[in-house]
Amino acid sequence: MTASNDWTPSLRYPDPAIRSLDPRFDKYRVMLTNIERLATGTLWGEGPVWFGDGHYLLWSDIPNDRILRWDEDSGATSVFRKPCGRSNGNTRDRQGRLLTCEHSGRRVVRTEYDGALTVIAERFNGKRLNSPNDIVVKSDDSIWFTDPQFGLLSYYEGEIAEAELPMNVYRVDGKTGAMTVVAGDIIA
Repeated sequence: MTASNDWTPSLRYPDPAIRSLDPRFDKYRVMLTNIERLATGTLWGEGPVWFGDGHYLLWSDIPNDRILRWDEDSGATSVFRKPCGRSNGNTRDRQGRLLTCEHSGRRVVRTEYDGALTVIAERFNGKRLNSPNDIVVKSDDSIWFTDPQFGLLSYYEGEIAEAELPMNVYRVDGKTGAMTVVAGDIIA
């Protein structure tokens, strides 16, 4: 940030207002770039995912129950989906479709090319998931996601409810859709 904290991009490189709190981070810092504010008005931004083929960024605004879209070409921000199950983590599958973890929906969904939603996971052994949080897709098309319980603790980021399962990390097989626990009873 600049001295006035107005997020005006710096004209100097490296940006003197950006500093590393830990010198070990310096090797990851790109010194010929600056930090740019893309949008305002989110209460809690999470789960950014870049769609390079469409020139846009999607991210979740959990308490406002929406997914936002920033367009690289116009610089405009718009609502991509509302409501969105108080979504948190987002990623793309190997076919380029959006995968989203929904806290209040207690599920993982895929956005199809036509905008329809397909449920990927919402129960394990007949019990509802807690509040799926972060998600990745492996090269074999398997989907991996965390399922902590904090989305069950308040309406701010989910819905108040009792947990039916311990906090786990799950894997959904990319070919069969079978879901397994890969790390059980995680501690948050």
